[in-house]
Amino acid sequence: MITDLRAADWSTPAVVLKFDQNRLHHGSLGVVRSLGRLGVPVYGVHEGPWAPAASSRYLAGRFFWQPRPDDPQRTLSGLFDLASRIGRRAVLYATDDAGAIFLAEHGDALRDAFAFPRPPADLPRQLAGKYSMFQLCRDLGVPTPQATLAWSPGEASGFAGRVGFPLIAKLTTPWRGAGSAGASCSPGRALRSTTIIRTPEELRDVCDRAGRADAGLMLQEYIPPAPGQDWFFHGYVDQAGRCVPAFTGVKDRSYPAYAGLTSLGRAVPNSRVAAQVTGMTAAIGFRGIVDLDLRFDPRDAQYKLLDFNPRLGAQFRLFTTDTGVDVARAAYLDLTGQPAVAGEMTRGRRFLVENYDPLGAVGYWRRGELGLRSWVRSLRRVDEVAWLARDDLRPFVLMCARMAWRAVSRGVVSRSTGRRSGACRSSACRSSASQSSASQSGASQSSASQSRARGPSALLRATGGPRYRPGPRAAWGTAGQQTAQFSQEGEKV
Repeated sequence: MITDLRAADWSTPAVVLKFDQNRLHHGSLGVVRSLGRLGVPVYGVHEGPWAPAASSRYLAGRFFWQPRPDDPQRTLSGLFDLASRIGRRAVLYATDDAGAIFLAEHGDALRDAFAFPRPPADLPRQLAGKYSMFQLCRDLGVPTPQATLAWSPGEASGFAGRVGFPLIAKLTTPWRGAGSAGASCSPGRALRSTTIIRTPEELRDVCDRAGRADAGLMLQEYIPPAPGQDWFFHGYVDQAGRCVPAFTGVKDRSYPAYAGLTSLGRAVPNSRVAAQVTGMTAAIGFRGIVDLDLRFDPRDAQYKLLDFNPRLGAQFRLFTTDTGVDVARAAYLDLTGQPAVAGEMTRGRRFLVENYDPLGAVGYWRRGELGLRSWVRSLRRVDEVAWLARDDLRPFVLMCARMAWRAVSRGVVSRSTGRRSGACRSSACRSSASQSSASQSGASQSSASQSRARGPSALLRATGGPRYRPGPRAAWGTAGQQTAQFSQEGEKV
């Protein structure tokens, strides 16, 4: 049993797999840094060379590729290409729902090339699906808010009449997105995976857009939020079914406020939440990394499960133990056959996502819950941030450039859209959205035409396999890794 990370063997490569085309996904960068600082040869899957995480100095290699979960054979072929390039068995990390579902349902063919958890094949899809997770919680007796599927406007109105406004609207399969409809109007009208609905008019609008996008929509009871009531759980369930480590924390801020990803969180022990979640993972036979969101409901004093993500959470670096173990490292040690003592959770640790927290803070300010001075004070007590690291600056610089470009481009699009006369209210616009949705039924032809519109390099990525480029870490060489020194936390420096 390993009690000191310096005694472990970190020579097995690791691959950070990302299906979601989100260039600003800080969770994948967190894995690269967490393992790379220990000397692990880490390989990443990225959208392109300008993805911020692709510039990390801890990458041994980079694969520029767009995996397609709806094309299993093509995706399996691409993963075999990755394995061939690496040349030895590697630990494989899924950083989004689509990847976790794909590996559970199609991953058996990959096990000679990659090491990754083996949950029941149908379980990640059931857990990541919003309504199927609600049904599972109901069957197991796990507290969760009331929910229903919005099959029709009448059913949606009936549910709203029973639970009242506001309520929550969620895409039932968020890893698939909302299709093209709904984005045919202004950019701000595209369906989010989670939306707070406050009026009957907003409910009709969301149901209409979901129907035109052919996206499943679940309505969920709204539990009134309050500071300190949003909790999350991160853990790793090993191959023997033990959830070690198990971390709990409070989501102090999110973006959007109370309805989005964590922008500021802190590690706080909660034995009741830990027992509730570990009991559930044992009951369903889950294996692997988990990330769950819960909200305390003062009406019945229960912690109610809002989301169960069957994969690594983007804010996982909030949590470490006194021996330096986080969930990514725990998975690596277990999957490489190195049982380790996890240690005790580091209490009070704080984690900030610097590109989203200022945006999220605006929402709390509008609710009267946050002022400028209190926001600034909260930044002084942060232990780790998502992007900025003194030993790895390039991802932060590229993230800032991408955020600036996003702000400028959205402003240009917004002004252009505003000059259109009644663009989204006219029947012509609705007709255009319908035609766009119908045209996507011919998937191959549409995908090819879209790729041609983006240029030859986009077409190459869409139709070919992964394109390999060495990472900055490759220049270090084997000798550099052998002579590296360990810090007190067991990290090579």
